[in-house]
Amino acid sequence: MTDYLGSDIPKLGFGLMRLPKIEKDIDIKQLEQMVDLFLEKGFTYFDTAYMYQGSEEAIRKALVERHPRESYQLASKLPAWLAPTKEEAEQMFFTSLKRCGVDYFDFFLLHNVARPRTPFFDRYDTWGFLAKRKEEGLIRHLGFSLHEKAAYLDEILSAHPEMDFVQLQINYADWLSPGIESLACYETARRHNKPIIIMEPVKGGNLMNLPPAAIDAFASLDPQASLASWAIRFAASLEGIITVLSGMSNLAQMQDNISFMVDFKPLSSEELAVIDIVRAEIAKLPSIPCTCCEYCLPACDQKVAITGIFEAMNLHLVYHNERLSKLTYGWNTNGADSRPASACTACGKCEAVCTQHIKIADELKRAREVFEP
Repeated sequence: MTDYLGSDIPKLGFGLMRLPKIEKDIDIKQLEQMVDLFLEKGFTYFDTAYMYQGSEEAIRKALVERHPRESYQLASKLPAWLAPTKEEAEQMFFTSLKRCGVDYFDFFLLHNVARPRTPFFDRYDTWGFLAKRKEEGLIRHLGFSLHEKAAYLDEILSAHPEMDFVQLQINYADWLSPGIESLACYETARRHNKPIIIMEPVKGGNLMNLPPAAIDAFASLDPQASLASWAIRFAASLEGIITVLSGMSNLAQMQDNISFMVDFKPLSSEELAVIDIVRAEIAKLPSIPCTCCEYCLPACDQKVAITGIFEAMNLHLVYHNERLSKLTYGWNTNGADSRPASACTACGKCEAVCTQHIKIADELKRAREVFEP
């Protein structure tokens, strides 16, 4: 699949979730500098969302009001699961158009399709609503973002073959991860002939915080290359990619990203071998050895989100990323069937079926101390 939707789009996209700030306000002047440099160097894809606080308004000021509409692609996303009614969910789309100051979106997504949230998209028929907006020309290309495993992605793509593309979490650390299944998700999207937008190529910044042995492995081959360059180039080297989103938070990060993507070269076999070494070094770090088989979940009478809690704990233990681990914990424990660690009664039923023989009650107690002090 050499000629596909987005094949002509440069493979570095500007993710607008973590914009530069002066205290609590978005730094519009610095954002303008970043936008101008990004476009000047030939990059064109910008990704925002209804729920990225202040982002849609900021990109209107820094991009839409200052550059010709045909010089860029703009994407946004609709989180129907935040809306108490179908009408309010649908209004989010028009609110995003107004905030961004555009007449149409080049790419538009159902935001974060997942087991706890898909029922909202189905109940409100967000799929059909956005398909009509596409027919009206308000959306050029329609897709969805997903943080789930491959079997669920296959289920969604089978149910909605009309989707033009999919946005997935793909990075070298999660490539073979049983919890994230980056490789399996990539292969599933390819099997459905859907081009892919990659998010979290640096794993929310975690791949900038590697163990010394991993850093040494990278430096042994190219001491000048930034850690971000390895992560983004790994993702951009894949086939069938529309673009790779990088959440650049300041001008220096953008300058670094552009330095290795303006004349992008896919990773060589030698470089991929180093990636394998680094992945193995990350695997050596202390973590909860959960393989996300999910045998524990139906065994839990309290509906504790055991695997989701362990995902958050591993972000805390391996990468020491307090912000992302807390955010992940909140995401994974916010439903009636996804309760927090404090709901555990230590009955032992989950431990009886755990294939990895994890002392689940003890780990949940530790998670409660970290995330629910």
